[in-house]
This record gives sequence, C-alpha cells and structure tokens, in this order.
Amino acid sequence: MPDSNRPYRVIISGGGTGGHIYPAVAIANQIKALHPDAEILFVGAIGRMEMTRVPEAGYKIVGLWISGLQRRLTLDNLSFPLKVISSVRASHKIIKEFKPDAVVGVGGYASGPLLYAATARKIPALIQEQNSYAGITNKLLAKRVNKICVAYPNMEAFFPAEKLVLTGNPVRSDIMDSHLKRSEALEFFNLSADKKTILVIGGSLGARTINQSIAAGLEQITKAGYQLIWQTGRAYYPQAQELEAKYKEGVRIFDFIRRMDLAYAAADVVISRAGALSISELCLAAKPAILVPSPNVAEDHQTKNAMALVQQHAALLVRDQEAQQQLIPAALRLAENEQEQQRLAQNIRKMARPNAAADIVNELLKLIK
Repeated sequence: MPDSNRPYRVIISGGGTGGHIYPAVAIANQIKALHPDAEILFVGAIGRMEMTRVPEAGYKIVGLWISGLQRRLTLDNLSFPLKVISSVRASHKIIKEFKPDAVVGVGGYASGPLLYAATARKIPALIQEQNSYAGITNKLLAKRVNKICVAYPNMEAFFPAEKLVLTGNPVRSDIMDSHLKRSEALEFFNLSADKKTILVIGGSLGARTINQSIAAGLEQITKAGYQLIWQTGRAYYPQAQELEAKYKEGVRIFDFIRRMDLAYAAADVVISRAGALSISELCLAAKPAILVPSPNVAEDHQTKNAMALVQQHAALLVRDQEAQQQLIPAALRLAENEQEQQRLAQNIRKMARPNAAADIVNELLKLIK
C-alpha cells in the first residue's frame, strides 16, 4: 500500500517500435489526467527509438543495455546473456531509487528485465499486449504479473484467463477527434480540398514493399487525380524525396509524421501495415483501409491482426508478396468507390475502443490500492 501522503509513482517499460511506445505514452497521459501530481519514469532500451520519442512526449526515460535475440548467430547473440544480467541489475537499482507503487510493461526488450526485477520485489505489475498474437516478452512475464490488458478476445491461448482484461489498445487522444480537423489538415499538408487523398503509412520504421509499390505507382496515382501523403520511414526517405521533386503537385513525403491526427483527417483512403497500434488508430479514425501485413514479424501476427478486421468487412487485405502487382489497383478502386469507403468506415468504427487508456489505468490503480 503506497504512502497516501505522496503522489503515485509508476514505471512504464518497453519500446522498440511505435507500436509499443505510443500506447505507453497514452497510458502515461491518462495517469497524469487523473493524477496530475503522479511521477512517471520510462525505462527503455539504449539506442532504440523510445529514447528520443518519450522525451519528445515530455517524460523522463532511463535506458537499459538490452537487445533481442537474433534468429541467426551474431555477436549480439553471444553478448545476450551478459546484457540480460546487466539489465536486471540496472532494473533493481532503478526500482530501489525510484520506489514505484506499480510497474507497467508494454512489450519490447526493456520490459523483460524491468518487470522481472519489479515482480521479484513484489511490486504490483501489469502488462499490456497490443497484438492478437502475444509477444515473447509478455508470454514470459505472464505468470509473474498481476494483470494482463489485451486488445483482442481469445487470448487465453497465451495467458492465464483469470488475469486477462479486454481493454483494447490505447492510442493518442488527438486521433479521436481527427474527423473534426479536415480543413486544418489540408492546410497543414498544403493539399487541395477538391481532390481525394491517399495516406500511406508503413509503421514507424517504414515498410520496404509498400514503399516500392507506391514508388512504382506514383504516376498512376497522380494521373488518376489523387493526392498522396506518404510516410516512408528513415531508410527509404532519400529515394522518395527525389520522387517528390518530380511530382510536386499533391505529393507530400515524410520520413516520419508527427501529426498523425492531421494525416488521418486529410485521408480518404489509408494504406497501412497491420501493426496493432495502426489498426487501433484506424478504428478510432474510422478510415477505409487497405492493410498490407508485414511478413517479418513473429508468428505472422500482423496477418492475424488484419484478418480480425477483414472478417468483419472492416478493411481490405493485400498480402505483402502480392503488393507490387495488386496494391495500386486496389487503392485506385477503393478511392473511386465511395459506397465501399462508407461501408468500410462504418464497420471499422464499430471495432474502436476509445476508452482503452482509461480502462488500463483503472486496472493499474486497482492494483496500487
């Protein structure tokens, strides 16, 4: 039981991709909304994107020397046991100094050592699993933590049923009212109100197949009279910039889009990977979407995420290996078909869970109390 005279103290740990980081920040924001004096510390992995994204969101973060196991033999794999021991020790030190009332793990490398150390000290712990197929870190932690908040039903295959709470994925609150910002969005991206806009997002790290498909089909998109907002990820951005110079009119290319609320507001059709966060945002923004699941993820979980929508007629699917032939024709067909856009938007809206962050924090506060 925490000292009632001092503010709540919570550690949130995990990261690696936007799919882990943005739910973590949304949870932190919700804690602050309910308890403005709460003290929140993030713990991430040194060198990963959370080390810059979390401070940008206004929170302090400490880094652990930890990385994942590679599928092939590498020097990183040889140092993995040393990294785990080092990170668990560092986690014990962080916990001893910060004295949290509870800890939250959102998946990713850093959440393993931190939650292992916290649960060894009997500190209340909650994990949040974003995907329909559980990540390895969360599966390993399941027996140690008190509660497991999930975004999809039927997660008993991975976790103890008595610990599960179906909450959905927390997303940035500004996306919830993106439908009110269309004129602001078109002005922000310098786009025309008379043309439809296709938004392309390959996830926070980019998506090679989607990028190659869009690059090859850029002339078709602009000739058909559509505008484009395209997040390429850092690696592909220099090549894409050359294309932007060629197609100046109505093509906006970014390595990373910070104002995703305005990107969704401007979009009539969205092409996206099927990461859990992207899907949760699409549900809240209620946008007609074509999902291209990444094949480079554990147990093909993005396809499972996408099929949960496709089976409800809430999104369209183009498989990664077929994208170069099928993605542009599918996008142009959808952009032309307003009836299909409305059907997809109505169905995806039904799958939104706008109270996810509040529900997760409610579970967390129950553990503290």
